Amino acid sequence: MGNVASNRKARPWYSVLYIQVLIAVVVGCVIGALFPKTGMALKPLGDSFVALIRMMIAPVIFCVIVQGIASMSDLKKVGTIGVKTLVYFEIVSTLALIIGILVAVAFHPGYGLNIDPATLDPKAASAFATRAKESGFIPFLVGFLPKTYIGALAEGEVPQVLLISILTGFAIANMGEVGLRALKGIEIANKVVFGIVRIVVRAAPLGALGGMAFTVGSYGVASLTNLLKLMGTFYLSSFLFVVAVLGTIAHFAGFSIFRFLAYIKDELLIVLGTSSSETVLPDMMRKLEALGAPRTIVGLVFPTGYVFNTDGTNIYLTLSAIFLAQATNTHLSMGQIAGILLFALVASKGGSGVTGTGFVTLAAILAAVPSIPVQSLALLVGIEKFMSECRALTNVVGNGVATLVVSRWQGELDVVNMRRVMESRTENGTPDSA
Repeated sequence: MGNVASNRKARPWYSVLYIQVLIAVVVGCVIGALFPKTGMALKPLGDSFVALIRMMIAPVIFCVIVQGIASMSDLKKVGTIGVKTLVYFEIVSTLALIIGILVAVAFHPGYGLNIDPATLDPKAASAFATRAKESGFIPFLVGFLPKTYIGALAEGEVPQVLLISILTGFAIANMGEVGLRALKGIEIANKVVFGIVRIVVRAAPLGALGGMAFTVGSYGVASLTNLLKLMGTFYLSSFLFVVAVLGTIAHFAGFSIFRFLAYIKDELLIVLGTSSSETVLPDMMRKLEALGAPRTIVGLVFPTGYVFNTDGTNIYLTLSAIFLAQATNTHLSMGQIAGILLFALVASKGGSGVTGTGFVTLAAILAAVPSIPVQSLALLVGIEKFMSECRALTNVVGNGVATLVVSRWQGELDVVNMRRVMESRTENGTPDSA
């Protein structure tokens, strides 16, 4: 054990993944700022890394959930975990929506812009508005149904993969001896899948460099000055939500939110560089298991959170809707604000971590609240990439905390061991992911 510890401490600093990603983010920003055309040309690096990770999302979710459910002797326990998870998601999601409203009303980020909607280009956000027409509660439910079993895995839509994974897990659990042999095959496939993920994640620095270089090169900082107040308000809101709301929840669950953030710093930097929470789904699940959360709970809670618990997106929805009303001098009554809250509570479901999902959902909310001009969405197009990064970061933290909380709620989390792992990994690095 002593030799292992000394080897970890002796690892060169430049071989640690989060340091590599951090350097890549800085270099990407510099390239984008000084050489915008070069920065935009590096976009394929970021897109390719996201694509590589995204191709593994469906296999990871499928193997983890099927193995978790099929290996449980008490299938009623799965239903209990599911109910507790959904209750937690609804409570925290509602708090996130309310925080967005309270911050918007308190800080007035849109006041003083005095935007005339007639002067805005409606084409700038027309594509998002068109997609928003297809959203709603019924389309959301229908979206869980794949055209074929294999099609769900091939297309990689999170809700559809969740459905076939749960059904497959229950089917194998009821197959007796044949089911045990099938479970062995799933366990082997799971090891192969995570082996591939460990290889792919080594390319994270390149993905982060390409993503940040493109973002800064495309938009620049100078062109965003008139919307900096909204961006600052959103980042502040998300920070307060993580520290105050999730921090309080984490405290009662037996761990420090700051220790947890340090523990997942690698993943947060990757999300920052790629603007997508999907890129860290496999590695986050592995890290949560390393903290002592049972595989069954990790497999059910964390991926499901990508559909039902998008805290960062929720803050963005209500904050941005009221910002646009303020920017266009549109007065909203308390009833209209309550309507935005209720509609957002339903419309926010289904965001699977894909970049741009929050913007589409916001378009759907504006369509449901006619008093706010839909064309005002054009104001946010230029900063969508920067807002997306904060949404993704908050979503990842929220779902990580949710997984640990449900594990503690079930009495299946060794808190002492969890704290020990967090402290040892944050002090000595996270060698498994490096």
